[in-house]
Amino acid sequence: MKKGCWVIQLSPLSLYDINIRRQLGSLKHHEEEKVATLGGSRHTHHPSEPDKGGRNKPDLTAGRHCLLHRAGRLFISCFTGVMAQCFLDFTVNPGSPALDIERLDLECQFNNTDHRTDLNGVDRLIVRRGQPFTISLYLRSGSFQPGVSSLSFVAETGPQPSEQYGTRASFGLSPDVDTSRWSAAVTSPPGDMVALQICSAPNAPIGRYTLTVGQSKIEFILLFNPWCPADDVFLDDEKSLEEYVLSQDGIIFRGSHQFPQPTPWNFGQFESGILDICLRILDSNPKYLRNPGKDCSGRRNPIYVSRVLSAMVNCNDDKGVLLGKWSGGYDGGVSPFLWRGSVEILRNWDSQACQPVRFGQCWVFAAVACSVSRALGMPCRVVTNFLSAHDTNSNLTIERYIDENGELVQSRDMIWNFHCWIENWMTRPDLKADFNGWQVSDPTPQEKSEGVYCCGPIPVKAIKEGELTFKYDAPFVFAEVNADVVTFMKKKDGSTSKVTTATVVGQKISTKKVGSDAREDITHLYKYPEGSDEEREAFTKANHQNKLLQQLQNAGLHLAIKVTSDMKKGCDFDVFAVVTNNTQSEKMCRLVFGSCAESYNGTLGENCGFKDLLNVGLSPGAERRIPLRLNYSKYGSHLTEDNLIRLAALVVDYSTKEAILAVRHIVLENPEIKVRILGEPKENRKLAAEITLQNPLPEPLENCCFSIEGANLTGGHVLSERLSSTVGPGEDAKVKIYFTPSHSGLRKLVVDFDSNKLCHVKGYRNVIIGK
Repeated sequence: MKKGCWVIQLSPLSLYDINIRRQLGSLKHHEEEKVATLGGSRHTHHPSEPDKGGRNKPDLTAGRHCLLHRAGRLFISCFTGVMAQCFLDFTVNPGSPALDIERLDLECQFNNTDHRTDLNGVDRLIVRRGQPFTISLYLRSGSFQPGVSSLSFVAETGPQPSEQYGTRASFGLSPDVDTSRWSAAVTSPPGDMVALQICSAPNAPIGRYTLTVGQSKIEFILLFNPWCPADDVFLDDEKSLEEYVLSQDGIIFRGSHQFPQPTPWNFGQFESGILDICLRILDSNPKYLRNPGKDCSGRRNPIYVSRVLSAMVNCNDDKGVLLGKWSGGYDGGVSPFLWRGSVEILRNWDSQACQPVRFGQCWVFAAVACSVSRALGMPCRVVTNFLSAHDTNSNLTIERYIDENGELVQSRDMIWNFHCWIENWMTRPDLKADFNGWQVSDPTPQEKSEGVYCCGPIPVKAIKEGELTFKYDAPFVFAEVNADVVTFMKKKDGSTSKVTTATVVGQKISTKKVGSDAREDITHLYKYPEGSDEEREAFTKANHQNKLLQQLQNAGLHLAIKVTSDMKKGCDFDVFAVVTNNTQSEKMCRLVFGSCAESYNGTLGENCGFKDLLNVGLSPGAERRIPLRLNYSKYGSHLTEDNLIRLAALVVDYSTKEAILAVRHIVLENPEIKVRILGEPKENRKLAAEITLQNPLPEPLENCCFSIEGANLTGGHVLSERLSSTVGPGEDAKVKIYFTPSHSGLRKLVVDFDSNKLCHVKGYRNVIIGK
């Protein structure tokens, strides 16, 4: 290379990173040979053939890349044959003028609306990855001249940004934005205002960013983008996106599989301050505290983020959001049944220096995790599994023991009446094909996973197919919906015998239907039809030997529990044990029929009614119905806030010594809360909710209080009204509560009623707010 030569190298990764090396001696522009390398093509041009404008003529036969030179500026053209495809103008003179930026306009109103983040507010920039946004530069002096003015960009996130971790990106101007990487382009004509389009990479880490534009800095928040096909959380269904990302309220199902009870919930992910709290949750997790650079890098991956959230919504290992409590009172906190939504919980955690909020149970953990997921841009829904197994020793079997009166002897293995978790939508490039889509993640602290109380994400399809080696925690979730139940009777002499029972876990797996408050049964997504070849194949793959060997037993005696449809709290009613003799011989047996209060996680309370018949005779083919009366005077003081009563009937055949157990869980219905909206529902117009509840109990209610909240309805706050007088049996408790909607659209006003005898009754009213 001769004296005075410059080598201009354009990196294949970025055609706009220009490195200039001065080799030898002083440089005079009219004397030099110019050498350019673009993507591996090398071209040498001599300044001997100037065109009329003083530029070097391009060699159109030299391939795709040609370089022209004039006054210290390089013009690089890309050609196919003789047709120019693009013309890029780069300033390589170190003395090229930087833009003198007076101010920047982040166009928050336009950008946030375009990125569907405007419900967070439009006072700051909140955008989704892989989608361009616009900012305007206003110059103090001069104007932007293509090819003359220089402009560079650096995007950084986290306390230790680095290109190695993908938390720092440097880039320059392109002719057009490239949505596959960090890029920027000017979209305005030359002048003193420069309109820029900027796009983040679709796999960039989410979180708070600083963007350096020339010498100016701006800040913005970057979220997952389920509308972007290149994002790992892409969901190609607009109605589903409305439900699972943008909807701020929903329905969570509780109760029992015979009587699923809809409970309204205010997710409130766009309420003031909630997004900042969600980002603080990420910054409080132990992985961040140990290695913030690596943790921030991990935030590009929804698998990583969902696993962090699963651990951080509970506080068992860290400064998580909620402390769980399933027994005893709730001194030092509030009942999990008090909560109507996630907003108050998240704000309490934030305002109390990340001390856990007391207390939560499974539907509260799941609902808070859903709020945080949606706030960060991950599609999410709350799922309820009725008769959910808690298998503590990973043998896919729940072993239960009863005494000779049919009463359950508690053990670590339990069957919950219901259990709630969440599903996040994402791709799983770490697994083999076809396991993208809904992934189970469970923030309720039950068992440790890799030394931490968290669970998932695991593909729903992996549970259905029996793929128990897949990440994460497949055996535990598989057992929740598929575990075999084996019951033994512990006798007074110390011996045990097997009891015939028909309990099947994983019933009526439920979520809220898209665009409706109705229940959608999604059991078929988790398991094949019972007895099918596909089910058998899944069990074989999961090595579920108990289920494979299980055969239907045609017992000589059949036992079932029947109930009436009218089981309301405060009423007296009958339940029935029905025994049928399917043999050709006379049967004499003992029947024990009992009831007790119960918590939803299977913890038993006090006796609510009991009957022991020592001699029940049944002729061949005969059926006997034995009633058990449940009186409010007996069960009323024993009920938990779950309103659950466990019914258990045990029949012992004297001739064969065979024992048969039937169990049923009943939910006592709370009274309906009636909500009437007074006034025309419009944005920023004061409305009144007239709320009424009739006392169904045969005793007066004291300390009655109604509370309401709703996304974009109550200003992100809980509004309460307390009654000054008692409410007698059959009388109405009635209040008016005023509120002012802040946004138009379909909203859900969630209502809670509490008193000394009737606790945390939930109701709601859907309200369409006009503009």
